[in-house]
Amino acid sequence: MSNKCPYEAVLFDLDGTLLDTALDLGKTTNYVLNKYQTGYSISDDVARDYASDGMRALMKAAIPENLHQNYDFEKMRLDFLPYYYEHIADRTIFFPHIAQILQKLTANKIPFAVVTNKPDHLAQQLLKKFPEFDDMGCLVGCDLLPVSKPDPAPLNYACEKLNVQPSKCVYIGDHKRDIEAGHNAHMDTILAAWGYIKKGTNLQGFNAEFIANTPEDLIKLLNLL
Repeated sequence: MSNKCPYEAVLFDLDGTLLDTALDLGKTTNYVLNKYQTGYSISDDVARDYASDGMRALMKAAIPENLHQNYDFEKMRLDFLPYYYEHIADRTIFFPHIAQILQKLTANKIPFAVVTNKPDHLAQQLLKKFPEFDDMGCLVGCDLLPVSKPDPAPLNYACEKLNVQPSKCVYIGDHKRDIEAGHNAHMDTILAAWGYIKKGTNLQGFNAEFIANTPEDLIKLLNLL
């Protein structure tokens, strides 16, 4: 373990924390909306607002609420999945400096894991596109266990795989459920404020131990200078 980093392992959320996936999620949403001839579409900016809330939320964000009853969102979700799988990294990129942070963790022999509410097969397909994840200690998708965040079980599972006590880890994410999951697992949390957080949101209201407004702030918090 590094003598500098205050944690023995670092756990990350995925969408909106490590990778900017909103554009591919939005592209897939528009594919489905067009297939069902809804006459609606979602912009990149709106996709960013709802990217952390899942596929149904993206489709519902594009269609006026008073028309939701006209659509079978579960059926539409089944069309969403295979298209997204094939186009999962067309426009997805790391947030600035995140690739370097993963490389620094690896260089300092600090294990890291990804715990996401993305389905496991999609997360695996996405991460294999980025070699920076080759040294990742563990990946936990939302369907790997019977429960998902904010339940602490996925974080505890990752800690078991890394052979580290949760109290000696930190969880980093951009959604309230990420912070709740970290607290439920009795670990420190860092809010990734650069992520998919709607403008005007009270960041203090997330109740994270630390707020990283930029990835550069995260480098300082983890003492990876």
